[in-house]
Amino acid sequence: MELSTISSNLLYAAFFLYLIATFFFGGTIREKDVKQKVSKAGTIGIGITIVGFVAQVGYFITRWIASHHAPLSNLFEYTTFFGMMLVLAFIVIYFIYRLNILGLFVLPVALLVIAYASMFPSEISPLIPALNTHWLYIHVSTVSLGQAILAVSFAAGLLYLIKTIDQTEKTKKTSWLEFIIYTIFAVIGFIVITSGFRLAGYEAAFDVPPKEGMTEVSTVEYTLPPIVGPKDGTLQNNGGSGPLFEAPSWMKGEKAARKLNTMIWSLLVGLALYWLTRLLLRKRVAAAIQPKLTRVKPSLVDEVSYRAVAIGFPVFTLGGLIFAMIWAQIAWNRFWGWDPKEVWALITWLFYAVFLHLRLGAGWHGEKSAWLAVIGFAIIMFNLIAVNLVLAGLHSYA
Repeated sequence: MELSTISSNLLYAAFFLYLIATFFFGGTIREKDVKQKVSKAGTIGIGITIVGFVAQVGYFITRWIASHHAPLSNLFEYTTFFGMMLVLAFIVIYFIYRLNILGLFVLPVALLVIAYASMFPSEISPLIPALNTHWLYIHVSTVSLGQAILAVSFAAGLLYLIKTIDQTEKTKKTSWLEFIIYTIFAVIGFIVITSGFRLAGYEAAFDVPPKEGMTEVSTVEYTLPPIVGPKDGTLQNNGGSGPLFEAPSWMKGEKAARKLNTMIWSLLVGLALYWLTRLLLRKRVAAAIQPKLTRVKPSLVDEVSYRAVAIGFPVFTLGGLIFAMIWAQIAWNRFWGWDPKEVWALITWLFYAVFLHLRLGAGWHGEKSAWLAVIGFAIIMFNLIAVNLVLAGLHSYA
């Protein structure tokens, strides 16, 4: 069996082990013996999580051997590594705090991240010259680890909000909390719609007029029905339904319209899944979860959220700013260039710097701190999803 096949099988195994572990962590909610210090379901859950993590490390190593470079060079490889680092961060924090319910919130995020990665091309390809440097490993791995630790802060913050916000009536807080939950459904929507049309073998293509200074007509292929078409593009299959509108002119890159089309589909399918869940539950999603969290201690969850930021922020500072600037100087002869990725890395860093200032200097604990943790992770995901899928820049090769 080829190494690439072994690598893929190990990643699948890790995914399903994380899924099984999630159910065991969910089982800790039903345990009646509140005095018991060690949870049987929690012990099994963390054991399966560790086995899954070892399997994913095996995926990483075998893919590295097969490709002859660290698998961190494209969106599939980066996102799977991000999911692996998220699980590692959870395992470390679990053994510090023994908070079983955290696994029920962190592992689903890791599952969504890995499933999101599977939507991108996973073929092994040689490195382009710009990525053929040891700074690829240093910069990308530390950024991913820092963001993964910060993601644990998000999970703890979301847990805190669902536990403490009054769900007896609709307020601005409950509405914003439901919006956060909807964004998770939107990621699920992306996975569902992309997988569905991929299995159905759907394809469409547009001829795009040549840009200024060029003579050849380019072709943009779609794997989802076109809601948004390329600027001045012509659908090759005249029998198919054309796009409802064209991508705005300010969006750069011939594939920008296709990326925007994917995002719109994800938001629409996520909205449908969210409201279907609401109809089945007959209440807000957070209101349905809250009664299951009677044994959760808000003060402990608040501490976990803060500690994750306190650890993740300096790691992200190293990878996202310092190492990134050094590599930028080597690759492009400048430390800073206002590339979209660079801008959002700076925004992320500034936000978490403000988070720590407000937490330590202004006494923002509890609910305020939890909201900040959730907003911070939203910025990270915007960088991972929207900036990669919609905005074009020097990092587009990734």
